[in-house]
Amino acid sequence: MKMEELAKVDGYKVPAAHHPFMSLGLEKLDLFHEEIADLEATLKDVVKLGGQDAEKKSAKLIKQLRSFEPSITMIGQIKSGKTSLVNAMVGRPDLLPADVNPWTSVVTSLHLNAPLPDDAPTATFQFFNKDEWDHLVENGGRIGELSARAGADEEMEKIRLQIAEMRDKTKRRLGRKFELLLGQKHNYADLNDELVQRYVCMGDDFDDLDEPDQQGRFADITKSADLYLDAKAIPMPLCLRDTPGVNDTFMMREQITINALRDSRICVVVLSAHQALSSMDMGLIRLISNVKSREVVIFVNRIDELANPAEQVPEIRDSILQTLIDNNGPENPELIFGSAYWANIALAENLDDIVADSAEAMFNWAEASLSAETADMGTKELVWHLSGVPELFRAVSERITEGPGAEILTASRKRALNLVAGVRASSSIVSMRLDGDTVEVMPHDQLVRHLDKIAETNLKLLDDRLDIVFQQFGSRIDQSHKRFLDRALESLLQHLESRGEDEVWQYSPDGLRMLLRTSYQVMRRNVSAACDQVFAATSDDLAETYRAAFGVAVDNFKITPPAAPEIPAPVTLGQTIALDLQTSWWKGWWKRRKGYRAFASGFYDLIEAETAPIVEELKDRQATDIRAMAERELRDFLDEQRALLTDISEKSTVHINDLKDIFGITAQQEREELFDYIIEELTAQTRSAPQGTE
Repeated sequence: MKMEELAKVDGYKVPAAHHPFMSLGLEKLDLFHEEIADLEATLKDVVKLGGQDAEKKSAKLIKQLRSFEPSITMIGQIKSGKTSLVNAMVGRPDLLPADVNPWTSVVTSLHLNAPLPDDAPTATFQFFNKDEWDHLVENGGRIGELSARAGADEEMEKIRLQIAEMRDKTKRRLGRKFELLLGQKHNYADLNDELVQRYVCMGDDFDDLDEPDQQGRFADITKSADLYLDAKAIPMPLCLRDTPGVNDTFMMREQITINALRDSRICVVVLSAHQALSSMDMGLIRLISNVKSREVVIFVNRIDELANPAEQVPEIRDSILQTLIDNNGPENPELIFGSAYWANIALAENLDDIVADSAEAMFNWAEASLSAETADMGTKELVWHLSGVPELFRAVSERITEGPGAEILTASRKRALNLVAGVRASSSIVSMRLDGDTVEVMPHDQLVRHLDKIAETNLKLLDDRLDIVFQQFGSRIDQSHKRFLDRALESLLQHLESRGEDEVWQYSPDGLRMLLRTSYQVMRRNVSAACDQVFAATSDDLAETYRAAFGVAVDNFKITPPAAPEIPAPVTLGQTIALDLQTSWWKGWWKRRKGYRAFASGFYDLIEAETAPIVEELKDRQATDIRAMAERELRDFLDEQRALLTDISEKSTVHINDLKDIFGITAQQEREELFDYIIEELTAQTRSAPQGTE
């Protein structure tokens, strides 16, 4: 059972920097925020038409809109300057420690402008649980599993020694508390930079092991950190997720980064200008190849360390694009060049602190990149502009507003349309009764049974359609997996026959990834089609229920089905497997084999064991998650409609003397005009909303 600690940290809160220039590049988020405000105003108009019941439903929709928090996952190598870039983006240059120790594997989520209850913590730190820790220290993590399967005893021994060193240092630092801390969560009411560094970075020496505010005291066992901050320059809630670098010894960070990517639609890859897409970055290419190209932004950092950025940046750009083409990376990604160092200098009080070489690089870059539009900028604003952060904000803003932002607005407008339709139907019932007309309605119990039947029928229809989709998907990827193994084995045997056993054979697993990715894309389209069909059928059933239950013919009346859920990217396909690692242990595995049969059987077993978890992840966990998303969308839609229909049923039985007080506006003509206006407005906005791109 997890223990929770709520503590208040002494010391000052470090406020975020706020300069007008920090809003550069965020203009599209400002416009999006205005659209949210317009929709909220429309929902408040619905309250005037529908009274208290409509107010509750409108308030729920408004709350969902205000809590919308698109997330951006930052990934990159260690020492790419990713954390310094994140600090600059939130206006807190010293918030997250940039120099973490090689063991640290913390995903830090910065929740900007998130609406929080008064008693909510502003910092939460989650520790690894015992099973996760044991997987690392006993098995050596992913690389330990791989080495063990390959029989790489020498590599495994190195891993054991490194892990033993880490384990001993951690236990010495935490003492008897170590076992108790695993699986715990620490919550804090106040946030300051020293607190963050206690959990996210690592100090070297600990003179007093009982001192509670030691730097890095809990860093080895901290799995994730959630920090809640105000960022005045950013007009809405936003989550920046800072991940550990992916090039670590045990691939622990790789798995953590994959999990973080699952939770975000937008990915910013941070590279160092000195080693942009070096051989160590192939793991990054594998990860981002499975995210939609439009949702990937590449930020090439540290151009301040280049001798001649004006000449070197175009060369680096060409090199990156060619490397991505050669390795099946994202097509036509957006590349931005900049310097987190310059951004943090712009936020500092004194620009004179800039390093001389960096200043020279800045002047060089300014001559090549500044244009007439920057002529009126002040010095700090110019430095901020040259840092590339405004361009990064622009790229991220576009992707939010065209992707998850457009989706939340469209979904909310559809729900608002259905709310208006329900209120209008209810209004018609009330108007008819006030006019003395007899209203024939379906008895309440019968209505409930009818709605139960609609829910049961359509949920089963969705389940059956998805069964077919996932069965086809499972068969397709099983066939792809087997074909890959057969082809790889054939290639190995041909190599042995033509070149013998002395030359190490290499074979890329990218073909398998492409086959699985193609199968996943087909499945994604089929799931969306199945959802669209079932959701539309459910809408038709519900619209007919309004007519059958209440016999009211209402102009412009229809039920708008929800959109199919957005299917997450198959980021698991980016996981490193044995064939990606053409390193010393692979050569060792090769040398330990004697005879063609030993090569063939050993290779088949190794690669099957390595790739089977990826296949199973797609077939089982990811398919289960997608099914749950689809069912949840349908259930939410059915629940909303049930609430509206039962509300109308109740209004049909309210005493006539109480009906006049049900709605805020009593003039029927005025009500009808408002209904028409709201429906036309919401319908037009829904049709004109931008759609996300593949």
